[in-house]
Amino acid sequence: MNPEALPVVPSIRLDVWLWAARFYKTRSLAKQAVDTGKVEVGGQRPKSSRAIRIGDALRVQRGEEVFEISVRGLSDMRGPAPVAQGLYEESDASRKARQEVRLRRAAERTGYQAPEHKPDKRARRLIRALGDIDAL
Repeated sequence: MNPEALPVVPSIRLDVWLWAARFYKTRSLAKQAVDTGKVEVGGQRPKSSRAIRIGDALRVQRGEEVFEISVRGLSDMRGPAPVAQGLYEESDASRKARQEVRLRRAAERTGYQAPEHKPDKRARRLIRALGDIDAL
């Protein structure tokens, strides 16, 4: 078959797309996330050079947040946030799960009060002594 007759399907590198869609601040951070297994394409662990296409399903873990998205557009340039958000569509279940995790973390912090001042000499000694207990 004539290779010129094959339809050209647009694609882009996964790490470049993640950077352009503003999931990571730099391309090297996006590459590192893919290499460490924080990104899945179609349920599989890809390489950072994997070509993604419109319609691919991605699972992106960023910190404690997990995004389950489908690719809606391709771009190799990082633009404003509203343009970047148009490159993907997040599932409703993913959005709800992220909101629940965010609310749970906020609830866990409600009882915490930051100290009003720095610890004095006696308090520093107690903190240091407690630290020594943990070393055993």
